[in-house]
Amino acid sequence: MKIILFLFLTLYAYSQERIVSLSPAINEIVFSLGSGDEVVGNTQYCTYPKASQSVPKVGGYFSPSLEKILALKPSIVIMQPNNTKLAQKLKKLVIKTKTIPIDRLPHIQKAITELGILLHKENQAKGIVKSINHALDDIKDITKDKKILIVIGHNTSLVKQIFVVGQNLYLDDIINASGNTNALQSNRKEQPILNQENIIATNPDIVILLAHSMHQRGLSEYDLKEPWRELPISAGKTNDIYIIDKEYSGIPSDRLVLFLQDFKKILEHASNK
Repeated sequence: MKIILFLFLTLYAYSQERIVSLSPAINEIVFSLGSGDEVVGNTQYCTYPKASQSVPKVGGYFSPSLEKILALKPSIVIMQPNNTKLAQKLKKLVIKTKTIPIDRLPHIQKAITELGILLHKENQAKGIVKSINHALDDIKDITKDKKILIVIGHNTSLVKQIFVVGQNLYLDDIINASGNTNALQSNRKEQPILNQENIIATNPDIVILLAHSMHQRGLSEYDLKEPWRELPISAGKTNDIYIIDKEYSGIPSDRLVLFLQDFKKILEHASNK
């Protein structure tokens, strides 16, 4: 009888979850751990890997539908802190939730580890974190003490509304880890938005444009780089203006390794001038 009970408890402990993931990053991490078959719902922005596209959608990143989530009968809903109110509603309905901050570099590594433990995929999680740490080591001291500005969006004009990376994102941690500094130094917690005058004041040595949908918008590299070349900034004078047009550039998941590889190539190119 004790053996049967033990086997039952073991099987119960390792039974499949019914996961609803409410952000692209969390969704990608769950799939990378090998638990994609346990995802029964995600958001309309969860498009990678391809298998996640056929998973039932529960709404957008900021506006998931409680009714759609409940209809999927999840055993756990995993989200980022932007869904706090939804988490409170789910807890009242006695639905297990897990909120994972993932905005800074240590958070990403911790999130992968915690999800690995939650989904009984500890070894896979350790392997992913190890790969990220190796990629971080590879970007160190290629070039040092450069001011790097990372810009988010598809700007063909730099007069106003330029979204850049401040001290509130993992991308800032990556710049620092490489031995360089963020051209924008600000204590603001919200998303920094600059105008042309602000950009000139930062005077970056390297500008990296994150423009993952440039081709879908019919934009070329010339369209995005030329406005920066015309500015009186160091990067414009040396033509150290680069584009990363991959979707993963803005998603803090296991694919961070791919972004770090792109970042390394940019640093190598800038250092060889």
